[in-house]
Amino acid sequence: MKQSFLVVMLGFFLTTCYASAEDSIAVVDLQKIVSNSAQVKQLKQEHAKKMEELNKIVINARGEIANETDENKILKIEEKYTNEFNAKKSLLDKEYNSRLSTIEKNIKEEIAKKAKKDDYDFVFAKSVVLYGGKDITDEIHVK
Repeated sequence: MKQSFLVVMLGFFLTTCYASAEDSIAVVDLQKIVSNSAQVKQLKQEHAKKMEELNKIVINARGEIANETDENKILKIEEKYTNEFNAKKSLLDKEYNSRLSTIEKNIKEEIAKKAKKDDYDFVFAKSVVLYGGKDITDEIHVK
């Protein structure tokens, strides 16, 4: 709560201190842009499928462990599946974060293009501006 208040105050400070009467200010709803992004939707679908694959590892491990009675073999099976799961999860997370960063970069580039095209001096996230600025959210089209 304290942190969000500080962000709002920072946005207000920036808009009042840096924006003169001649400056044009725009705002964008970043959450809306991200949630409407076809790239983000596709990434989430692909990620969900890959998470299902990880779930299969857990199911296989449980099945194999349930069929084993030797405590030492159970420990080896657990270690095998834990290592497999962790390796695949780490790779999946790295890939997901990399693709998400690329999408974020694309969104920022589209916002910058729109700002230059329409001569906006400042573009702020809508969440940090209390009042003012033209909302250009619906004018941002991410590939």
